[in-house]
Amino acid sequence: MGKIIKISGPVVVADNMLGSTMYELVYVGELGLIGEIIELRGDKATIQVYEETAGLSPGEPVKNTGAPLSVELAPGLLGSIYDGIQRPLEIIKKKKGDFIARGVRAEGLDHSKKWDFKPKLKKGDEVSGGEILGVVQETSSVEHRVLVPPNVSGKIKKIESGKFTIDDVIAIVSDGSKEHKVSMLQKWPVRKERPFKQKLLANVPLVTGQRVIDALFPLVKGGTASVPGPFGSGKTVIQHQLAKWSDAKIVIFIGCGERGNEMTEVLTEFPELEDPQTGKPLMHRTVLIANTSDMPVAAREASIYTGITIAEYYRDMGYDVSLMADSTSRWAEALREISGRLQEMPSEEGYPAYLASRLAAFYERAGRVNALSGKTGSLSLIGAVSPPGGDFSEPVTQNTLRITKVFWALSATLAHRRHFPAIDWLQSYSLYTDNLTEWYKQNISEEFLKLRTEALSILQREAELEEIVRLVGAESLPPKDKLLLDVARMLREDFLHQNAFDKVDTYTSLKKQYLMLRLILHYYYEVLDLVKAGIPYEEMYNSKTIENIGNSKMVAEKELQKFDEFERQLKKDVAKIKEART
Repeated sequence: MGKIIKISGPVVVADNMLGSTMYELVYVGELGLIGEIIELRGDKATIQVYEETAGLSPGEPVKNTGAPLSVELAPGLLGSIYDGIQRPLEIIKKKKGDFIARGVRAEGLDHSKKWDFKPKLKKGDEVSGGEILGVVQETSSVEHRVLVPPNVSGKIKKIESGKFTIDDVIAIVSDGSKEHKVSMLQKWPVRKERPFKQKLLANVPLVTGQRVIDALFPLVKGGTASVPGPFGSGKTVIQHQLAKWSDAKIVIFIGCGERGNEMTEVLTEFPELEDPQTGKPLMHRTVLIANTSDMPVAAREASIYTGITIAEYYRDMGYDVSLMADSTSRWAEALREISGRLQEMPSEEGYPAYLASRLAAFYERAGRVNALSGKTGSLSLIGAVSPPGGDFSEPVTQNTLRITKVFWALSATLAHRRHFPAIDWLQSYSLYTDNLTEWYKQNISEEFLKLRTEALSILQREAELEEIVRLVGAESLPPKDKLLLDVARMLREDFLHQNAFDKVDTYTSLKKQYLMLRLILHYYYEVLDLVKAGIPYEEMYNSKTIENIGNSKMVAEKELQKFDEFERQLKKDVAKIKEART
């Protein structure tokens, strides 16, 4: 039992702490506030407290637990809403009302609920850490695969079938010298990465249904992406779309230091959303972690690790998991505040010198892996960044860009024009395109990447021509450039612009994206041939094809054969103009 000798905001110093270890969980003060040791000097320990420290006074006790900050991993995670240290908000509300009282404790999972466990192995089987012991139907959408703890291996001496709580012993595994009692519950330290057999090449796209992402700046399963943007540019809306429509099986959403009203929208909207993949509630495959900007900063720092540990657990079962962190800037600000309280030497803009390594350690936990269970799982990380004033040169954005391989730069200008998603195609990039070449050839078309390159080239050329148009006007441009500007407008308005609230336009399959892109660029090639032959391209203005391109985004996924009709109409319109000229 230690004793408080100093209090500085969320940082508390206690003495008589000999024998404590780094990152050990402690209970601080008479109220038993939850804290974590972040520095040890002799018998003094510096503790970051995950709750408001107002009212604490020197001399109050500090109690060691002997264990690091850990999360409970077992059936019952999906559909839950937690705070940054895995306290279930719904349970706290029932017990304490609308506000989280200081020192309140609540277990992350329901330890009294019984689950129907069905074993996949039998008595006498040899098992190793991470193997699938059996299954539980956690929700109507997800089968929970109960894993042997990573540090347990040997021969199964006993295995049960039936209804059990997460604490009940369901199997006994003997390694010859010791018998291990295995339950459905595992506790895992949040700062420790869960083990796997092998990290695999990330070469399968994470299909999001958002055309600017999938067609121009794709993310892979197991990849990392950053979404920096100024206030009001649509970071949260994009993350909502990715959570709802990406083809990841499990979604972990971390609201890390965001405004309370924004987090309230997430907490009220998500439980009502329908999963387009199954028709069931989206919460049946989602875990929400809510940590608003007015909550203690130390808990904000912990929320990132809580979320990624839960994500790794489902990855180890062989599922594709996507984790949205909104936003890592608020997490970095929490690091900065705690670092200042510790009187550490500040680096650029006051952030600690270890900011880059902490960010790297977080994003490095992403990947597509061959899990210990023998399954292939993936964990994709998408981190929103909120640079002050939209300045992408600030430290958090720059350090994130050095680590992540996809950059979706959000533009306030596009957002103000009501262009969604407001991803700036001139600044954004993806380094995964080469990895996906073979996948696109086998599953979409060999032509897909060529069309993508051509589309980006047209959009970049449009930006160059805009300077000339501002100086001398569009009328002075040659016909070829006028055509390019018109096609660039089609790409922007008919392809890249997407309505998140329209039933048809909110999601576009990769096949439909390819057909839309092909139609626009085939129009460009055909009309360019007319222009080269001296025919004014304005003669195409009244053609049926222009109307078809504008309507193409509203073609339902079941009616993709319409694009064949659009292509035939294009050839018909061009032939008609050539014939009239002849």
